[in-house]
Amino acid sequence: MEDMNEHIEEGGPIIPNYTAHDIMPIRDKIKEIIDECSKVVIGQRSLVELMVTCILSEGHILLEGVPGVAKTLTAKVLAKTINSGFSRIQFTPDLMPADIIGTSIFNMKESEFVFKKGPIFSNVILIDEINRAPAKTQSALFEVMEEKQISFDGVTYQMEHPFIVIATQNPIEHEGTYRLPEAQLDRFLMKINLGYLNANQEVEILKRFKNKIGKTDLSMITPKIDGQFIKESKRILEVLHVEDQILNYIVKIVQETREHGKIYLGASPRASLGILNASKVTAVIAGRDFITPEDIQFVAPHVLNHRLILTPDAEMEGMNSVDIINDILKVIEVPR
Repeated sequence: MEDMNEHIEEGGPIIPNYTAHDIMPIRDKIKEIIDECSKVVIGQRSLVELMVTCILSEGHILLEGVPGVAKTLTAKVLAKTINSGFSRIQFTPDLMPADIIGTSIFNMKESEFVFKKGPIFSNVILIDEINRAPAKTQSALFEVMEEKQISFDGVTYQMEHPFIVIATQNPIEHEGTYRLPEAQLDRFLMKINLGYLNANQEVEILKRFKNKIGKTDLSMITPKIDGQFIKESKRILEVLHVEDQILNYIVKIVQETREHGKIYLGASPRASLGILNASKVTAVIAGRDFITPEDIQFVAPHVLNHRLILTPDAEMEGMNSVDIINDILKVIEVPR
């Protein structure tokens, strides 16, 4: 990131006269991360790219798929490419909020209660099977996911940078799952749906692991970025060039979700910001210092699909939110 530092004042904003050359270190590092994850995760290159997009946008990630499609493995591998703290929380039906954020412990020596921090106090937090826990437990994540802080017993504890939640869940129709509250879903930048691999990819998995039994060895994965890289990348992304017509295009897409006849609850302004921020990273991956409509069309389904509630009629017709989002993208006029 040495090229960036020429344009960054310590602790301050980027000097506006950055050039397209400044985005190249970010693009190269993203490629390194994707290649590093490919050592273990097969056939999920686009998934890793979307997850890296969320991380550089400092947004939280929700992965949904049936058991056995490498949701947890992908999250663990990606976390290893970041040189920062890592914590894993396995959500279960009997998990309590104190098991996540922490609790007060009586210190016999000092004769006073002290706050013992929970596993949420880390940088990259993997929450496995997040929809196995009831709403009471989910509520413990509301403040920390949005404001990156924990309030406990009248004291506010700030989270260290970076703070990113990567959560996995099984489809809601699976036994033993709870539907996540809408307010919590809205705090995830993207919900990425994982399907089954094709036959060639599955054969490749068998070939790679035919002589290995047991736990997957992740020792080969080495860190490629750290918190400082994410912070410096954010400063570059914040001043990436965005035309007014691109902003209007984002707003038209989001507003259409609020007016569509098949959607009961549309996307919030937070979704508009999410599309904008994710599109900036997508542009950088493509080697550009400006956003195009194609960037928006690529990220919009992942940013919007978990934020929409369909009408009962649409659900009875077998429609899903991704189908409706794609229909919206087809009818909204694309700026040129």
